[in-house]
Amino acid sequence: MFQIVYPEAVERWGVFEIEIHAHVSGNPFLGTYFLAEFTGIQEKKQISGFYDGNDRFRIRFMPSFEGEYSFRVMSGMAGETLEETGGTFQVNPAGKGNHGPVRVKKPYHFRYEDGTRYDPVGTTCYAWIHQEEKLQEQTLQTLRSSCFNKLRFCIFPKHYRFNFREPELYPFEGEAEDFGILTWDNFMQVKFSTKSRWDYTHFVPEYFRRIESRIADLCRLGIEADLILLHPYDRWGFAKMPRQAEELYYRYVIARFSAYRNVWWAQANEYEYMPDKTEEDWERLGKLLMEEDPYGHLRSIHNNRRFYDHTREWITHCSIQRVDMYKTVEETNEWRSRWGKPVVVDELCYEGNICMDWGNISGEELVRRSWEITVRGGYTGHGETFESPDDILWWSHGGTLHGSSEPRLRFLRELLEQVPGDGLRFLDWTEAGIEGGGPCGEAEGEGTEELYRIYYFGKTCPARKRFVLPKGFEYEVDVIDTWNMDITPQKVSGNRFMVELPGREYMAVRICRK
Repeated sequence: MFQIVYPEAVERWGVFEIEIHAHVSGNPFLGTYFLAEFTGIQEKKQISGFYDGNDRFRIRFMPSFEGEYSFRVMSGMAGETLEETGGTFQVNPAGKGNHGPVRVKKPYHFRYEDGTRYDPVGTTCYAWIHQEEKLQEQTLQTLRSSCFNKLRFCIFPKHYRFNFREPELYPFEGEAEDFGILTWDNFMQVKFSTKSRWDYTHFVPEYFRRIESRIADLCRLGIEADLILLHPYDRWGFAKMPRQAEELYYRYVIARFSAYRNVWWAQANEYEYMPDKTEEDWERLGKLLMEEDPYGHLRSIHNNRRFYDHTREWITHCSIQRVDMYKTVEETNEWRSRWGKPVVVDELCYEGNICMDWGNISGEELVRRSWEITVRGGYTGHGETFESPDDILWWSHGGTLHGSSEPRLRFLRELLEQVPGDGLRFLDWTEAGIEGGGPCGEAEGEGTEELYRIYYFGKTCPARKRFVLPKGFEYEVDVIDTWNMDITPQKVSGNRFMVELPGREYMAVRICRK
């Protein structure tokens, strides 16, 4: 017989958790299941539980509506009779800052489930959850005062330049033996020899407990947790798990993490650097994510040079890496058209000074690229890779920021949030009514009947620009210095006018119909 403990109430889109005390023989991760059927006036879901160690199982549920819910817990154990018990609880209104999970606002943008618009400006800290507690807290403090509303990071530990330390915990029971001498292969990948032995049927609950505590911390800060399920930066063998182990792992993290409203799933980082995985493997795992996640969280797969086919049903949005900036800029709008989904350039090179070219662009260049992507209807990502005597780099470990791009990305995000409708779409200069060229983003979606455009001039330095806009209207014009974060209104008359500019880089012009 098992015993259950659960709260009387939870807020809408909060985490309702049933704790189950039950002693089982054998491996509690296999051959034993607990699941619950939750029923409210507007929804009914069946949710799988998971084993959390010390004779405790948990079932987590994210209610999508207010009101009274009932639940029925069912358990099954090898050789034992099915047991059932149940209860009721109240779902209260969502608290301050709780807008529910992020959804795709078809075809190219995002909104929270309550209808509030979400404009992602994300950053990357691949291995921050595998650092010491003090450093993790420092990362959260930095994020608290930053502009970032999405954080990409890995569930498994990372082995790569600037990050060769052993994690304190491992995800599975077993041992990591001596790895021998590490050598660089073409300055890209690390060769190693290992005799690690893992029992993929025995998870280490404390390892996953630490991750979910950080997911909850990010949720309180209003930051989406973009969880990278698999990656190639590995010396422990986690990148080469057998098929059954992969699927057991996917189901376990879905059961543990999916009730947190701020979860996104990234199947892989640089998927094509995992040669043991075939397209059939990625499709199988992608469909498993889509079918097993009861809440339909956002799903993506990240590339290095070879794009995945983002038209696949299980992919909700495009997570792009493109370090060739000319192609990134020119192709952002084309990617939207080709795949018919939101485009998030999560990796466009990092602001920093390390020797690798993907990690040594200036803050000015990162901000320029972000603006270029934004006015073409995409969304931007950030990362920082400055050398440090203690080898603490934001891109991998978190900690503190040292660059100059974050305040300018905050400025960009604030301007983007003022755009009516769903967001921006790209206009060719011949459509945009500007003499001499220049990329233009125009507001699209509901509520954008009146003209609203942002023109961006990047590294060019015009002293003035001539505009020819639809007749019969008057327009408001703002000259925007995107680097110095300054907005200066400029008076114009009629539909044909000249806008005076300071003749320096990184200027933009915003034009709205009065």
